Amino acid sequence: MESRNQALWQARERFVPRWVAQAHPIFVVRAQGARLWDVDGREYLDFAGGIGVMNVGHGHPRVLQAVRAQLERFTHVCFQVTPYEAYVRMAERLTLLAPGGFPKKTLFLTTGAEAVENAVKIARAYTNRPAVVALTHSFHGRTLLGMALTGKASYYKQNFGPFAPEVYHASAPYPYRGVSEAQALEGLEELFHTQVDPERVAAVILEPILGEGGFIPLSPGYLQAVRRLTEAYGILLVADEIQSGFGRTGRMWAVEHSGVVPDLLTFAKSVAAGLPLSGVVGRSEVMDAPHVGGVGSTYGGNPLAAAAALEALRILEAPGFLERARAIEAKVREVFEPLKAEVPALGDVRGVGAMMALEFVKDPVSKEPWPEFVLELVRRNAERGVITIRAGLYSNALRFLPPLDIPLDMLEEALQVVGENIREVYAALA
Repeated sequence: MESRNQALWQARERFVPRWVAQAHPIFVVRAQGARLWDVDGREYLDFAGGIGVMNVGHGHPRVLQAVRAQLERFTHVCFQVTPYEAYVRMAERLTLLAPGGFPKKTLFLTTGAEAVENAVKIARAYTNRPAVVALTHSFHGRTLLGMALTGKASYYKQNFGPFAPEVYHASAPYPYRGVSEAQALEGLEELFHTQVDPERVAAVILEPILGEGGFIPLSPGYLQAVRRLTEAYGILLVADEIQSGFGRTGRMWAVEHSGVVPDLLTFAKSVAAGLPLSGVVGRSEVMDAPHVGGVGSTYGGNPLAAAAALEALRILEAPGFLERARAIEAKVREVFEPLKAEVPALGDVRGVGAMMALEFVKDPVSKEPWPEFVLELVRRNAERGVITIRAGLYSNALRFLPPLDIPLDMLEEALQVVGENIREVYAALA
């Protein structure tokens, strides 16, 4: 007898374009906390969180209540037509939460890519410079400019060009693969001498932890050196915190671990606990640079999303809540660091807080990527009730993005399942 998942998959193949990829052929009917249930009644532990969106967990009752209350009032009027209080209150909260003691302002949008695009527009308007520098292994969205900024060609860029001009890429530090921080900084300096004059660069945009690139943390030393370099050349620094923000790393923003204060910061994903909301927050004089009417968004700061975000922030700011991210990191390292000696394919365990990844290789010396290993591992994890997804330039990293308040016994149970599957996949493929 055909399952409901199978029937829906057939409909999906008939009516949805093939290029909308799915990590799992599972149709979700309900979600709560760290758990999902599919249409056939099976339960899963969710370690993907809609790609890092559910930091406070699925269906948090306080968030749901806030959205219900706003739903009874109004769902949309467009802030640019008739403003409303939730937008202003959220802007107030974000200016206080963002790094830096200087005056700041906040713009709300809908998607992460939209936030990145507007950050670039704002930076260009303020500096009157055209160029933008990003890093290899980076991800900044799927729009035309987002793809141009993204430092990963496969999956995201093929057959979609030509791309937006005046975008340059410097090598990201990647210690596991032999690119040291010193080499990366030398490469950035060389880029300024060989590809683009720094006097023409409006902004350097970077993720404090490279997300789609494989959860590669940029160290405090590297970020501080980049900050000094941008200040020397009058270049704005944009921190892309779309995946790493809102407590994912144990601080409200990942860049805070370094003490670096960016000029602009982009956010999205977990800000509204699953509702679409994104934005840019930064120095007031920079944010005010575009002409009136030059920046906007019909749905940006939607009242339902703003209501959800205000409550989600209260949850994240509760005493001890962000500390749970550090407990998650400790548990991941406790389970998988010893496994490297047993399973040579497990090349690296890295990340910060509840943003952790495992990188798999065919050989620990050559470090040849092994994406097939991770693809099979993801499949087996789901079979045993744990939803995981891949990352990395070669799709050879497994990433963990559980809600921050996942019970530690539930976390450990899921990690043990993944560990057993790693052993089994290695025995089958090695």
